[in-house]
Amino acid sequence: MLGCRLCVAVSRALLAECLATGLYVFFGVGSVMRWPAALPSVLQVAITFNLVTAMVVQVTWKVSGAHVNPAVTLAFLVGSKISLPCAVTYVAAQLVGAIMGAALLYRVTPGDIRESLAVNVVQSSVSPGQAVTVELVLTLQLVLCVFASTDCRQTAASPATMIGISVALGHLMGIYFTGCSMNPARSFGPAVIIGKFEGHWIFWVGPLAGAILASLIYNFILFPDTKTLAQRLAILTGATKMEKAVEVEPQKNEPQSSPGDTQMENVCQVA
Repeated sequence: MLGCRLCVAVSRALLAECLATGLYVFFGVGSVMRWPAALPSVLQVAITFNLVTAMVVQVTWKVSGAHVNPAVTLAFLVGSKISLPCAVTYVAAQLVGAIMGAALLYRVTPGDIRESLAVNVVQSSVSPGQAVTVELVLTLQLVLCVFASTDCRQTAASPATMIGISVALGHLMGIYFTGCSMNPARSFGPAVIIGKFEGHWIFWVGPLAGAILASLIYNFILFPDTKTLAQRLAILTGATKMEKAVEVEPQKNEPQSSPGDTQMENVCQVA
């Protein structure tokens, strides 16, 4: 019975990550399409990414924690919020979702409009080192916001609005440098469909480095927890007690905690 409940919970979480990332790519990248009658503005793109982020987070944050981003998943792994097996399956689900979202957008967009499908590219006047640094800083602020918004020690409210604002903030500045990724899945999906991977490594190295740095800052400096090394290793390997899985569905008389508390600690630590 316990194993069945755990399997169902993990399956729901993976489906949620896949669906959320697919919708994020479809709407976000779709807003960058250059229609002759109405060329996209930076503000339009930022607002669209803001809105789609808030939407997918609101829909999935109590199911999977609403990572929707391999960088966020890595940050949770570094912060001992999830196990390594869970992190790997989350990233796989996110990448599959990103490819599906990009493929759907490619199919419904006229050929003369989709062009390169808004694949992230570094501006000609920006060096690879500058691009990596920009992506690092953009992702740093996003992951810090994710941790602060989902930490039950800070708030129990939905993190959708604040995370959406953080994504919009990144786009308002980052578009001029790299098209603004902050999310390797967002860059990966369109790149796979178009088959264009020039400079693609930048959109993995920058966001992942920023995520690791943000996790270290938040979980070990700003708001350190009391986990021991043994506890962290147990979480990393998924060896924590299976009994935690029964807590996935909050009790009626107990206040619901944040997605990081409910889903990540009770499902992904044992996945």
